[in-house]
Amino acid sequence: MAHFDMNNSDITAMGTEARAETFCDMGLKYATGRGCPVDLVAAHKWLNIAAIRGSDRAAELRADLSQSMTKMQLAEALRAARDWMTMH
Repeated sequence: MAHFDMNNSDITAMGTEARAETFCDMGLKYATGRGCPVDLVAAHKWLNIAAIRGSDRAAELRADLSQSMTKMQLAEALRAARDWMTMH
């Protein structure tokens, strides 16, 4: 199974706009199951991070995705995004 995570050196090497689009792409990957199992929590997490970084597209996709998630999944995704943002 393919897995893609960002480490600190990857993040600092990219510009803000590129980072937002990379995070958006990661969200889409998990939402659609491209190279990995579908994971709505991970998808929402990455789309949320992309939206915080300035991606309007990610914000729209995140809102659409939220409609198909339970409250528990949303809480888990928000917590994961907050934890990631705190560490990076």
